[in-house]
Amino acid sequence: MSLYNWAKYDPKYYLNGALCGGICCSITHGALCPVDVVKTRIQLDPVKYQGGLLSVGKQVVAEEGAGVLATGLGPTAAGYFVQGWFKFGGNEFFKIQFCKSLGDQKAWDMKTPIMLGASACAEFIADIFLCPLEAARIRQVSDPTFPKGTFTAMKELMAREGIMGWYAGLVPILFKQIPYTMAKFAVQGSTEISIYSALPTKRENLSKASKMGVSVTSGFIAGVAAAIISHPADSLLSKINKKGAGGDGGMLSRLANIAKETGFVKLCTTGLGPRCIMIGTLTAGQFLIFDTLMPIMGVEKFHFHDPSKPH
Repeated sequence: MSLYNWAKYDPKYYLNGALCGGICCSITHGALCPVDVVKTRIQLDPVKYQGGLLSVGKQVVAEEGAGVLATGLGPTAAGYFVQGWFKFGGNEFFKIQFCKSLGDQKAWDMKTPIMLGASACAEFIADIFLCPLEAARIRQVSDPTFPKGTFTAMKELMAREGIMGWYAGLVPILFKQIPYTMAKFAVQGSTEISIYSALPTKRENLSKASKMGVSVTSGFIAGVAAAIISHPADSLLSKINKKGAGGDGGMLSRLANIAKETGFVKLCTTGLGPRCIMIGTLTAGQFLIFDTLMPIMGVEKFHFHDPSKPH
């Protein structure tokens, strides 16, 4: 007999998980939009924008006004709601299906590969929907004359460049987001399991505040790890969506040209500090909101169980 009550993981559970994921991603990415504007400026023009996050932020505001820090807020909030819907909802779906098919013991023994595989499948689907909105956001940040409305910007991008205007960044976004999400969910899940295992009180008996503390701590650690792993692809994504970047060839040749011009070290390090702060804070906030909303929606998030321990 299984340790898990599989019957409770029904369509309502997955829909609630998807909704909570959409909300947590939209709120956190939207709130950090000013940080992302500054980070993107540093990546796009490191010669002009030198220094830390605050100094570059002051420089941008002095040149263009405080309103520029909200550039791309619409596409950011909309895009990451859609992405969070498929990312968190899909991750729960694939994770539970993998565990159900493997059985309790194998699921526990293979929990890290399960977390990696489930998050990769979910992220691939999510990126198909995110890419057009992310392309519009980056174009708005890099080109002050570009339309500011979310759907207006997407329409303009399609009118100027066709479908490739939306999906020019698909390859780098996949290379960025899939390793990022795999690291994010696997590190967060493993850290969460380690913290709960080290505590003298069982997870079920902990206070709500203690559980939220675990969510924030594990989320921040996961965010920093994910930021470091995905940073080179994030730099390429910011650059390829800038008009004319990488020449006039195909997507792969443009990416190769950008990588050659920039250099591997700069791809890995330019803007990394601000991004670690941003993604660490963002991921901590996401898991805090997600783990808070799930019980409010009337469902309990899936947790791995060790069959050798009493329950």
